Amino acid sequence: MKLSVYKVRKRYQNDLVLDIDDLVIEKGIITGITGPNGSGKTTLLNIIGGLEDRYEGRVTYSGEHYSDLIKLKTTLVSQKPYLFRRSVFDNIAYPLNLRKVSRPAAQEKVMEIAELLSINNLMNKKGHQLSGGESQKVAIARAMVMEPELLLLDEPTASLDPESVIKIEKSLSEYQKQKGCTMVIITHNIEQSIRLCDRMVCLERGKVVLNGIF
Repeated sequence: MKLSVYKVRKRYQNDLVLDIDDLVIEKGIITGITGPNGSGKTTLLNIIGGLEDRYEGRVTYSGEHYSDLIKLKTTLVSQKPYLFRRSVFDNIAYPLNLRKVSRPAAQEKVMEIAELLSINNLMNKKGHQLSGGESQKVAIARAMVMEPELLLLDEPTASLDPESVIKIEKSLSEYQKQKGCTMVIITHNIEQSIRLCDRMVCLERGKVVLNGIF
């Protein structure tokens, strides 16, 4: 899914927090969005993900405006995800249950993603019993299992130790190559952008100051 962000302005009270004239996020690649705190990264991600609809300008998805159909094709993982007080398996399978996927098919999909993210050992744990890093991995798995065309991730490795960061980066890269989805990742880590992303967009004070290919 190709994204076009055109003349997008977002204000909180009198403060202009996002001011993007023209930004294109190409289909089928991993794009990293970096920048200092307060630069508008999460605001931009929330606008793209349909969580924020009060803004000027327009965002299109392969030429279409945001709709229920686009919503079904898009998944956003926040920096502090919410998990149900159920097993990890049930948390990951939840969106599949909403879509009436059969239990055997759901189990196969969940275990495939659990294997990719190396969280097989967590399947019987309850969501509220997990560490911050474990919760982040489960939230990513829950997003992946839906096989979205557009996957949006807000600091997906912020709660992880360095070894887990590298493993998750590898899993995200492998998943993107397998599924061919468009992936947008917010990260403070420039080195992570270089390792993981095909393209990097840097924001400062709500404006795009860098948009380049690695």
